[in-house]
Amino acid sequence: MLDPELLERITARRAELDELEEQLAKQLAEVRAERDELAVAERVLERMTGQLAEERASAGPVPGQVGGRAVMLIPRRESGVKEDSLPWDYQRVIAAVRQAGGPVMAREVGEVVG
Repeated sequence: MLDPELLERITARRAELDELEEQLAKQLAEVRAERDELAVAERVLERMTGQLAEERASAGPVPGQVGGRAVMLIPRRESGVKEDSLPWDYQRVIAAVRQAGGPVMAREVGEVVG
């Protein structure tokens, strides 16, 4: 015959393990859901990074505003880019500085460029 005290202990332990199994199953489902969300976030990030890189590569100089006037902003400097890819006004500034042959004040460049 089975010992009633031992049977009660087994039943109590089985209840504890059933509760623990339920908690772990819930926790595992949450972990899997978060892992799936992270995988989606990685794919979106990779796609957006590629799109941004393409946009930056194809974007030319964008006009900006200084003192209420439209001006061309200096494009991003990259290796292999020639001076003639700069807007004409910037090329004139560079020529004025080269013509000075040494240190030159901004006012002097402005006078030369007009």
